[in-house]
Amino acid sequence: MARAVTVTLRPATADDCALILDFIRELALYEKAPEAVVATEAQLREHGFGPKPAFEAIIAELDGKPAGMALFHARFSTWLGAPTLFLEDIVVREAARGHGVGRRLMARLATIALERGWGRIDFHVLDWNPARRFYEKLGFSHHEEWLRYGAAKGWLERLAERDEK
Repeated sequence: MARAVTVTLRPATADDCALILDFIRELALYEKAPEAVVATEAQLREHGFGPKPAFEAIIAELDGKPAGMALFHARFSTWLGAPTLFLEDIVVREAARGHGVGRRLMARLATIALERGWGRIDFHVLDWNPARRFYEKLGFSHHEEWLRYGAAKGWLERLAERDEK
């Protein structure tokens, strides 16, 4: 018989910046891009817990030990005319999977979105990630017609130079 486990959720604090960075690095390793993480604890402290927080995070614990994290922020939907919740990262440690940690994190995000009047939850998932089945079971759908675009700092600097001319 499987032993009952306790999943608890709590808002992250500035004291969690090292843990948040560990989760970010775990996710990058899982997504086969560990070298892409250049964030520092100091940056997380400044941008998450400074005078103008740019993100929030929820820490999940399994029997009192860190087991997962969801890091999110608001963005605005012109079509809805309202803010939405953007899930930047969700991580559940391998040993904690199958205990409801991910489901609890997603449910808490849904609660936050509803409480704040945010019209929906959006996030990106790599096409090979098996977690896609988990999200679909929860009721999230993949929007195939939408393609993600982005540009890194070097390209932004070159484009900004054009703005000055």
